[in-house]
Amino acid sequence: MAAMGESPRSGLSSPEAKLGMRVEDLWDVMEPQLSPTEKLNACFESILVSAFPPSSSNIVEIRSDASLGEAVQILAEHKILSAPVVDVDAPEDANWMDRYVGIVEFAGIVVWILHQSEPPSPRSPLSPASGTALAAATNGLNPELGCLGPESAATTPGNFFEALTSSDLYKNTKVRDISGSFRWAPFLALEKSNSFLAMLLLLSKYKLKSLPVVDLGERKIDNIITQSAVIHMLAECAGLQWFESWGTKKLSELGLPMMTSDRVIKVYEDEPVLQAFKLMRKKRIGGIPVVENGGSRAVGNISLRDVQFLLTAPKIYHDYRSITAKNFLSAVRSYLENHQEVSPILSGMITCKKDNTVKELILLLDSEKIHRIYVVDDDGNLEGVITLRDIISRLVHEPRGYFGDFFDGVLPLPQNSRV
Repeated sequence: MAAMGESPRSGLSSPEAKLGMRVEDLWDVMEPQLSPTEKLNACFESILVSAFPPSSSNIVEIRSDASLGEAVQILAEHKILSAPVVDVDAPEDANWMDRYVGIVEFAGIVVWILHQSEPPSPRSPLSPASGTALAAATNGLNPELGCLGPESAATTPGNFFEALTSSDLYKNTKVRDISGSFRWAPFLALEKSNSFLAMLLLLSKYKLKSLPVVDLGERKIDNIITQSAVIHMLAECAGLQWFESWGTKKLSELGLPMMTSDRVIKVYEDEPVLQAFKLMRKKRIGGIPVVENGGSRAVGNISLRDVQFLLTAPKIYHDYRSITAKNFLSAVRSYLENHQEVSPILSGMITCKKDNTVKELILLLDSEKIHRIYVVDDDGNLEGVITLRDIISRLVHEPRGYFGDFFDGVLPLPQNSRV
């Protein structure tokens, strides 16, 4: 198990720590009869999302006419899971709904790859190159994978991805072909006047991994708040009274892990690596443990973002007859070590025990820059998994009728909207 570190805070001087002090000031004046959870809800409802520290870098946007390969490189270079897609044909005065096509994410890229790797079947009479097949890679439009052929992913030879990334199909597929939209809007967004509580609920109970904050005046995205950014903010607040009253509780006290060992989705090390990605997409999860054959001990983790290594470094699998989960982990780790690159996949399995505190988990997740941690027993056998969303969901609760019709007051409509 990786060591549980100390808080990375430095004299409460970071923007996140200063934000935590605002919560502390509100916490101190809350009615004493309120429970700690009710106090936190009230504190976060009183702070606007405009106060959330912006990303350390500029907002990463991808042009709708960029190729799939270019999108993969941009996401990988900036170490992000998704990015908004800007419509290159939109007029300069377009409102934000017309300015953006949607979101391109590794989850959609995974589905595109699965379509190319599996031949048509009675359940999937589509040609991999068809427009319908490409459309199925969108996020939110078709979440089911029933059309993706057999339950088990096909075994792929070591040279498959070299051939795929050299093909005209890969070079000619544009981001607009696989970018996902959110029903009648390019994506679900918040405006600056929405509350922290709304943001935290959407990132936890409603399972969104990131939330663009739209500047209606500028007609563009002002900030993107991710689950990881919230966890970093919480790590920077370690030591503050409101955080310690919650963070010093043991996992079991907060009902964690929510997903126990019998419900953990996993892949065995000798299964095709595409089976891992297929399960992630089908179950709508961001990562999956690789378990030793015939046992329950996890030997590694594969996340959605790791699909980049199938497309950016296809030659590293050339000597394998088939790309299994074990071969994938071995090849990627060797590639990263040879290129002296840093990635969570090099850290191996990041684990914890049931008697750890939430604070210890937050500090570890933040320092390792990972999205999930596996709960194991003394022998290393899986007992559950805890995600960033699980932790955020234990910080706040949704008041009855809080969102109303869910979209009302949450999706910022442009003044000239026809919706």
